[in-house]
Amino acid sequence: MRLKGRKVVGGYAEGEALVSADPVSFYGGVDPETGVVVEPGHAVEGECITGKVFVFPTGKGSTVGSYVIYRMSKLGTAPAALVNSETEAIIATGCVISGIPLVDKLDRDPLVEIKSGDLLKVSADEGVVEVVK
Repeated sequence: MRLKGRKVVGGYAEGEALVSADPVSFYGGVDPETGVVVEPGHAVEGECITGKVFVFPTGKGSTVGSYVIYRMSKLGTAPAALVNSETEAIIATGCVISGIPLVDKLDRDPLVEIKSGDLLKVSADEGVVEVVK
């Protein structure tokens, strides 16, 4: 299945999908040392996003979240790519400064069409997310 959307940050990545129905705050919600979602009660609490294509509706929280994403990229704990329903500025900035591919506004709802564990190929320059079941 091929989903078409908008390039926010270009690049290419492949990886296993981790899908969350909840918005994400990287500041306080994700441990940058381990890549594990630590926000209590979060839909993917306890899951590691390192090297995965992290699919979630949008970001939330402090502007420091951009720098947490950057720190994760330097530590090697960052996701391979992000796919959002609609990206907000904090997530976009973090991906820009970290070189993490980011796509949003897909032609079909990624939270419905993509399942955790699916293999995804993200061609962000074209705004394409390919789902390989």
